[in-house]
Parts: sequence; structure tokens; C-alpha cells
Amino acid sequence: MSVMQVEVVSNEESIFSGEAGFVVVPTVQGELGIYPRHEPIMSLVRPGALRLTVPGQAEEILVAVSGGLLEVQPHKITVLSDVAVRSAEMDQSRAEEAKKAAEARISQAQDDDSLVKAQAALAAAIAQLKTLDYIRSHKNK
Repeated sequence: MSVMQVEVVSNEESIFSGEAGFVVVPTVQGELGIYPRHEPIMSLVRPGALRLTVPGQAEEILVAVSGGLLEVQPHKITVLSDVAVRSAEMDQSRAEEAKKAAEARISQAQDDDSLVKAQAALAAAIAQLKTLDYIRSHKNK
């Protein structure tokens, strides 16, 4: 299997650093599937599930990304995201509560700064919920 180096980084930490044979990234144009030796591109990332196929692992690695930037080079992919969370660290009820709280903070925002922070929190919650939905829909396949 041909592989490429993948780096997924949030504002707080490196979420994934390693090799992958295939990566699916949620971009503003739709889901983008990337194999090694892909043409160089840059794209904005939308909230959703980033999926990595890693050599020697039967299960995909799933990471919820809240948005950000994707850079693709022939042998390297870099995803920079404000918030990125591995699927093992997600919880449905916490994500739903975070979404409700962010929506309430958006409706009550008094200034641009609080509105931007609430929108970022909403994007992170939506990303986790989309990733959890993906896991549920593909669990028995």
C-alpha cells in the first residue's frame, strides 16, 4: 500500500501524526478523498468527520474537525483545525449539550467577540455530532 504522511493539528495539540493510505476530509466543496501522490491543493475545511485509513489497521481513525485549513502535497497532508477531537474522546450527550449551550450563547451574544466564540463552539459540537452519526451509521457494515 502506498502511503503519505498526515498531520492533523488543533489549536491545542497534535491529534494525529503518521502514515495513511487514504484520507477523507470534509471541505466546503464536499468530502474530498485523498490518496498518495494527489495533486497539490488547499481548501477550507468544514465541520465534520475526518477519516484516515492507516496501514495495518482494520478500523478507520476518525477525528471530528470544527473547520480549518487543508493543505495537500503529493506525499503529505496537513489539516489545521481550531478544534479537533479523536472519536474515542467523544460523547453524544456532551456534544448535544455543548451544541445547545453554543446556540443559546449565539442568540444572547452582546458583541462580535462573544458571537465569534459561540460560533466556534457550535462548529466544534456539530463536528462531533456528525462524527458520532458517521460511527453509528457504519458500525454494522
